[in-house]
Amino acid sequence: MTQYGTWVSYSGDARIWLAAVLLAAATATTIAGIRLRRPIRAVRPGPAGRTAMILAWVGSMVAFLICFAFYVQQYVHAYGSAASSPKDRIAPITLSAVAATFVIIFWRRTPVFRTRLAAGFFGAIAAPMIFELPFDLIVMARTYPPIPPDPAFYRALFFVPLFLIEITTLLLLRLSPMVRVTRATFFSFALMLGVFAVWALSGFGYPSTALPTGLNIASKLLAFVTALTLFLPQRPAPGHAPPPDSDEQAHRDTPPLAVNSPAIAGIAGGPQLSGQPAASSVMHAGRPRRRLIAGAVGGVLVMTLAAACSSAGAAGAP
Repeated sequence: MTQYGTWVSYSGDARIWLAAVLLAAATATTIAGIRLRRPIRAVRPGPAGRTAMILAWVGSMVAFLICFAFYVQQYVHAYGSAASSPKDRIAPITLSAVAATFVIIFWRRTPVFRTRLAAGFFGAIAAPMIFELPFDLIVMARTYPPIPPDPAFYRALFFVPLFLIEITTLLLLRLSPMVRVTRATFFSFALMLGVFAVWALSGFGYPSTALPTGLNIASKLLAFVTALTLFLPQRPAPGHAPPPDSDEQAHRDTPPLAVNSPAIAGIAGGPQLSGQPAASSVMHAGRPRRRLIAGAVGGVLVMTLAAACSSAGAAGAP
């Protein structure tokens, strides 16, 4: 077992079992995505529910800060001084991905400014939690050094409020009308769990060498891709109203539809005018979504390779 960083790596049968569980979870998530017939929208809470969710989120952060202070105090009491943490090579990539996620979500044109601003904020803070929640479940029991006199109690003191932060942050996504769970969401999350499984086979060690660093970055960026899939634009069917996350119906200066417009013809069930290329517009409407997913996955691969190369160079340097 490697004891470098803040947790002990897996070894022997433990890493095989961990990889098997993660692979099974990835398979189940993929099957759920295949069986999904249509996107899922969460029921948005009312004013009281929104207030309760925000208060729970803020309260969990306050609780974590208080518990973390007790944890550090007991650590210093047991070991004399706080140990210096290893250099974190992943934090700059995480912060860059948070900023990129906010910009991508905010850049959508359909919803109003306030809706896009809130959605960008919720998506940017929820994306790291998609990674952190399963990650913390994996490393929770293997953190070190143990804090006497009761290591299990102090682990719970640290992780329980941390889990509350992660869960309440993910629940804040319900406040945005732009959020929809699609097949791409399931597939991206399953791919992240698959990378976790490969990481587990190598011991799920601290990212100090090229392989765990690359797998850490790849899985984290896939978590951000998963968050972005929640905000994919919905393509309305020909002749149907715009999706609920759109504000097109709220514009008062929008002129009424003409009697011979394609929308009216589609609602009435009549034939479409020859001057409207419906098949072509429907075919091209799905291309931005495919380009977004392909670009995000390509970015994951490029950033992973770059991080692995830089980490390998740092490890070989005298």
